[in-house]
Amino acid sequence: MAAAARKIGLIVNPIAGMGGSTALKGTDGAAILARARALGAEPLAPARARRALARLAADAGGFPILAAPGTMGADVAKAAGFDVQAIEGAAAAETSAEDTRRVARALRERGVWLILFAGGDGTARDILDAVGSDFPILGIPAGVKMQSAVFAVSPEAAGQLAALLAVDRDGKIAFRQAEVMDIDEEGLRAGRLSARLYGYARVPFERRLMQNPKAGGSAEDATLDALCREIAEEMAPGLLYVIGPGTTTQRVLHHLGVEGSLLGVDAVLDGKLIGRDLTGAELARLVEGRPARIVLGIIGGQGYSFGRGNQQIGAQVIRAVGRENIILLASQQKILVLGENRLLADTGDPAVDELLRGYIRVRLAPGVSTMMRIDT
Repeated sequence: MAAAARKIGLIVNPIAGMGGSTALKGTDGAAILARARALGAEPLAPARARRALARLAADAGGFPILAAPGTMGADVAKAAGFDVQAIEGAAAAETSAEDTRRVARALRERGVWLILFAGGDGTARDILDAVGSDFPILGIPAGVKMQSAVFAVSPEAAGQLAALLAVDRDGKIAFRQAEVMDIDEEGLRAGRLSARLYGYARVPFERRLMQNPKAGGSAEDATLDALCREIAEEMAPGLLYVIGPGTTTQRVLHHLGVEGSLLGVDAVLDGKLIGRDLTGAELARLVEGRPARIVLGIIGGQGYSFGRGNQQIGAQVIRAVGRENIILLASQQKILVLGENRLLADTGDPAVDELLRGYIRVRLAPGVSTMMRIDT
């Protein structure tokens, strides 16, 4: 087919996302990576890259992939059945930011038409440093935060968009400059969200396939505060409440008179905090065999319910709690900014994503709610 003459570049950050389920807010630095592994974290990026490549192959057929060596790309691409040409050099036992930058520069020099990468905001920053703002890149979401606008909404969406580009000989796919955000992981672990604009990268754009950058919310919204008070007052005795991260859900804890973790996941039972900044494994043990509910805010500008910054609430927890026991909160302004009647979920488990798909109630104010569709 016509796409066979094109080459795609692939980079996989094999450690991306390992700090999510373990409540470490990222994996920047050898010490944090070692701690994530000690807590039982498993590599997520290779599996998410395989999902993207499976969709790419299904939609566009086979064509050459030029990949980073070993676990940084070549292994995954070969397993997906692609004709793989690996960048020269052995794969490092422990990959680094410099490895990512080196491979990205080599891919550009070798004439690929797009760098498809699996990672998070840190990987996006490294690739932008290496190839500049004029070279097309596309992110397979595999990190913890992913506040940058260079990521597709899911691995499958990344594969679908790459496939559209592969067969796009008429220039119908638009490109835009998308924000790459710089997040202070140490600040996150200390409960401070410090994000700044790092730069802009050139990305292919299809509105339903690409995520928006995260938008800030209103810090003093009296209506939202009243809603959070209502949620706190409704909490039933004997029910475990899993409270997601963010300023919205912190208001619920405030009205209970307990101090949780702003950017972590907490647990409340009978009005008392029984777990603070919990890991995915700790949450799974807490909800096993007991009635529970999940209280979550929605990420402003993006519309994510699950899969961005709250990976501790993983597939096992969602299955145990049940879709009917999910309470979503948002200000009316946050919903209006989304511009369409849909939310997003990207849990890493396609079966659970499918479980979440469909219409769900979102509470906006005391006694006021709307129905929105969760897409995956």
